[in-house]
Amino acid sequence: MKKYISLTILLLIFLKTSLYSQDLDQIINGLSESKTPDYVFGTFKGTTIINGQSVEVPGNGDLNFIISHRFGAVNKGIYTFFGLDQGTTRLGFEYGLKNFASLSIGRNTMDKIYDGGIKLKILRQQTGARTIPVSVSVYSTVMIKTIKWEIPTRDNLFSSRFSYTTQVLIARKFNQKLSLQLSPSYIHKNLVATPEDQNNIFALGLGGRYKLNHKLSLNGEYFYLLPGKSAIDYYNSLSFGIDIEAAGHVFQLHLTNSQAMFSRGFITETAGEWKDGNVFIGFNIYRVFSTLKKSKSIHRDEEK
Repeated sequence: MKKYISLTILLLIFLKTSLYSQDLDQIINGLSESKTPDYVFGTFKGTTIINGQSVEVPGNGDLNFIISHRFGAVNKGIYTFFGLDQGTTRLGFEYGLKNFASLSIGRNTMDKIYDGGIKLKILRQQTGARTIPVSVSVYSTVMIKTIKWEIPTRDNLFSSRFSYTTQVLIARKFNQKLSLQLSPSYIHKNLVATPEDQNNIFALGLGGRYKLNHKLSLNGEYFYLLPGKSAIDYYNSLSFGIDIEAAGHVFQLHLTNSQAMFSRGFITETAGEWKDGNVFIGFNIYRVFSTLKKSKSIHRDEEK
């Protein structure tokens, strides 16, 4: 009898310990799961939406080589083959640092402008223990105009060649298909044509992406110039495009009323108007090179 009582007591102790251990494991696992951020991936396919920057940065150690081109205006007709005889080009590089920052440099044929920029991703959309509803990046670029001075005999200052742009990029991926972004922008020009022209210009950008399938998406972009002389002299930039993804490449094909591919140009100096057919066919081609050895993992770009 004592033997059975002893076995019963040992069995009860074992069951209690086992149940306690299971409860403890569930609590620990639950806590660890809740503390793991569930990040959103693939808000936009490229680091630009069309002309303007997106919240995205290249992956850590990834080098993007970007070829951008804008043909001439479509309304020039058959003589210029609807603008295809003409065009401007930008060649650029972007390098990703630790998945939250990037450095970029480029050279434009228009006005022979060199541009260099830095982008920092300061917030990343996520769910889990901590919910962050948007991704936020800050982008800053400096542009140097190297075309020869129109009046070389005048006392021209080297600092007059510089202009600057700072943007806060705020984006949200609402579901598998739709992403939207707001881009408050500030542009400063060291030199303007007349005393009435603005050295400091503010604009608000709006961009979006709608994914059709795993490889194809529609993009749109609009920059509204806040009231001022620039808003009177120039038009707001409006662009539509298609993103096509292939292995190691992203191809962006678009229509835009902005021929410039640097921020000062397409935000503050867009001279074309859609209703007049002053529209430019253009494209961006991204080729990605990885400079670091990375472990094989599932491509999560479209999972979240």
